[in-house]
Amino acid sequence: MDWRSVKFDWNRARAFLVTAEEGSLAAAARALDMTQPTLGRQVAALEKELGVELFNRRGRGLELTPNGMNLVEHVRAMGDAANRFSLSATGKSDVVEGNICITSTELLATFVLPPMIQKLRQAEPGIEIEILSTNEENNLNRREADIAIRSVRPSQSELIAKKLCDVKGHLYAATTYLERLGYPRSIAELNSAHFIDVQKSGRLLSLLNSRGFELGTHNFPVVTRNHVVQWELVKLGVAISGMPEVIGDPEPLVERLDIPGFAPIEAGLWIVTHQDLRTSRRVRTVFDFLVSEFSNDLKR
Repeated sequence: MDWRSVKFDWNRARAFLVTAEEGSLAAAARALDMTQPTLGRQVAALEKELGVELFNRRGRGLELTPNGMNLVEHVRAMGDAANRFSLSATGKSDVVEGNICITSTELLATFVLPPMIQKLRQAEPGIEIEILSTNEENNLNRREADIAIRSVRPSQSELIAKKLCDVKGHLYAATTYLERLGYPRSIAELNSAHFIDVQKSGRLLSLLNSRGFELGTHNFPVVTRNHVVQWELVKLGVAISGMPEVIGDPEPLVERLDIPGFAPIEAGLWIVTHQDLRTSRRVRTVFDFLVSEFSNDLKR
């Protein structure tokens, strides 16, 4: 190898890599403990040296160009090698560290994610987790979260989505409530029952009526926007509502209503992240971990 021809500046490459991983010059400057103008000059100098544009500006953040995406893999390999060199020299183990924000629905965040996060923390103690429990779709492009678990596949081309599984939902009621109803065995016998919706728009009412029910607003005396509150009300015997079977079946206080002619409600579950999956080892680690856990827990 002709070492005289190698004039590559590692500091510039590192500036490029960290900016790609952090998504903005400001965040990368903080990660490297340097000023933003200094970092910006290093990235600009690398672009000039290579003769290619590495980033496009998108709002307050930066997005890799096709050339940048091709080159970042090579620079990451250099960064990993440099990290291994440093760790070997200091006798430290190779760990994944940093913050990850995961957003999911209230139900998943309450009943499904906690044991997964416990295992993740045991496997990767250097990763700090923030969980956003909301039924609203946080915008990954604006970095409101790093990873999202959604029931709808996103349409944005800059997002990476992987289907986790299909989730089945059923109607559930507390045993005490079913006893008061006399254990109804048909849709017709349920038309006088009470149900709980999470939207005043009557989404559950419309869904059930499309499946053969004949319900009105009088069948929905309780409405809450919080799915966890909804489930607690069901367990207390206030009314009936729908719930994913992974949450409903294990609950001893309720029973699944297997009514002839009423098929399960099925929906896909997706895990979504930004294109940082291609550049951030931390994001990739958590993404792959959750894919594996959901595959093991929800596909049984």
